[in-house]
Amino acid sequence: MNLSAKTVVLIAIGAALYGIGGLPMFGIPVFANTTLKPAMAVLALFGVLFGPLVGFLVGFIGHWVTDLFAGWGVWITWVLGSGIVGLLIGLYPKFTKERLEKGLFSKLDFALFVALAFIGNVVGYGCSAFLDAVLYAEPFTKVLAQLTIIAAGNTLLIAIVGHFILTAVAKRKQQSYNLKEAY
Repeated sequence: MNLSAKTVVLIAIGAALYGIGGLPMFGIPVFANTTLKPAMAVLALFGVLFGPLVGFLVGFIGHWVTDLFAGWGVWITWVLGSGIVGLLIGLYPKFTKERLEKGLFSKLDFALFVALAFIGNVVGYGCSAFLDAVLYAEPFTKVLAQLTIIAAGNTLLIAIVGHFILTAVAKRKQQSYNLKEAY
């Protein structure tokens, strides 16, 4: 795998923002070792804007950073889950044929964004919950409750913040795209 310097810098910035923004002091505790993190919007946006590889690595490295600084040890199962969330949301440009790059962000595009956020959270953190139950003998009802709360909460948070930011990105890209068309 040969990553450009720009991609490495994007991953580093995204992982730092997601990792530090994921610390408990910036989140809302909702259940046993479960926190809703506004930083999920950072993960989603890096995935949408820069693709699945960047999304995966921002989620994976960023969650690792969160766990290290939070002091509860690295839970590789949840680190992997965040990577999967970023990867799946990072498929957005492929499904939309990169309409956002042209300054287009329709209601259908927004619905796809929210659907990918939900699917990413269910699949990514579903893997985390399953692995916690299998590897760490965590009670199934506990990890299922964590998954349900996280998938719903993260999707809502990503949808709200993402709508405003992606609308602004589309508007900015549209202005840039119109300038290119004019020349």
